[in-house]
Amino acid sequence: MTDDAEAEVLSATQTDPSQPDSTNEGRRTSPALTAAIAAGVVAIDQVTKRLALSNLGAEPHHVIWTLQWNLTRNSGMAFSRAQGIGPVIGIAALLVVVWLAWTSRMLTNQITRLAAGLIAGGALGNLADRVFRGGRVLHGSVVDFIDFQWFPIFNVADMAIDIGGVIFVLWTIFGHRRAGTA
Repeated sequence: MTDDAEAEVLSATQTDPSQPDSTNEGRRTSPALTAAIAAGVVAIDQVTKRLALSNLGAEPHHVIWTLQWNLTRNSGMAFSRAQGIGPVIGIAALLVVVWLAWTSRMLTNQITRLAAGLIAGGALGNLADRVFRGGRVLHGSVVDFIDFQWFPIFNVADMAIDIGGVIFVLWTIFGHRRAGTA
């Protein structure tokens, strides 16, 4: 192969990272990133809840400014609303996770896979509490312990769900515009 022919082959196979890769446009990718993020969120959430259960008592522990560790249990939904409907919330969480697992196969960018993984991991973390932290399946209470005193008490799973939701909203607002102009 001549030098000119070799240079032509190399230039045809190399891509500019700043330009969209036309060979990958619209191609579906593996949901492995979503699953890995979800697994990481569940692990961190369950470890922090176990630490809270073993180290916190009835009295809150001041950390900094208005932040304190304050162990509570929530048998309802967000913001401690609808106490006692844990089984309904658990089934809804399971449906969300199944839907995210199904749709994550069709996600084509890293941002939406990150958001889906955060939401799925958060839902699974709180679902694990409802399944394993009660007398009957889905009748357990979610362990909450992060308390700013001016906002409802929450946990790592709740943070992951909120952050994932915000990422989805921002991507919906700004990501489609950028993809349309590219």
